[in-house]
Amino acid sequence: MSAVQRIARPARRLCACPSSPMRTFTTAPARLATTTTTSSSSSETPKKRKPLTQEQRDFLSSALRVNQAGELAATLIYTAQTPPIVRAQPHLRPLMKHMYDQEAAHLETFNALIHKHRVRPTALYPLWSVMASGLGWSTAVMGREAAMACTEAVETEIGSHYNEQIRTLLEMVTAWEAEGYEVGPEFTDLISTLRRIRDEELEHLDHAVEHDAKKADPHWLLTGVIRAGCRGAIWVSERV
Repeated sequence: MSAVQRIARPARRLCACPSSPMRTFTTAPARLATTTTTSSSSSETPKKRKPLTQEQRDFLSSALRVNQAGELAATLIYTAQTPPIVRAQPHLRPLMKHMYDQEAAHLETFNALIHKHRVRPTALYPLWSVMASGLGWSTAVMGREAAMACTEAVETEIGSHYNEQIRTLLEMVTAWEAEGYEVGPEFTDLISTLRRIRDEELEHLDHAVEHDAKKADPHWLLTGVIRAGCRGAIWVSERV
């Protein structure tokens, strides 16, 4: 059974964002929520989009903030891991580049969403940047198995976190549709984006296991500490 199958599909790295003032997640979604659509038939009543509640706005803001923080951390981990790993294992260069390139694309996506919706990024990105780089370098110098165990631990937590976000968004969509409201394309696109990114993160998890992550010694301690650190960083970044 692949590592991806161990995480339920149906059902977060830091960034120095633009220097312009950041505000709360209040503009584009609000406009989207209050507009009406033109029915294809004049006999049909156009559906409205339900305005977001403050709780929903807060959830979306925290989701974008923590996802951006997590994706920055991931790029820094791979940036720090790659030189030691590639020197010792040259054949892993394409894999490390592939995983880094995907993480960089994820970061670009969330940078754009953060800027578009004027969401305040986490205030702790300098701290997360140092810690992510340190984690990447230290696990790499411990060897290939430890570096892959780091990826296994991080992607296990991130995959689960994305699943939770997707599940919450789908519950919102189901409730709106049950009340007769239309769900706008911007919202459905966000869900599709999160699903795609989640699947790519879980692909990294599979790659790590395939490259002997389980052989790291002691595997249980290394992955346990990293997973706990990820959960703590997620919790803090959602709020600060």
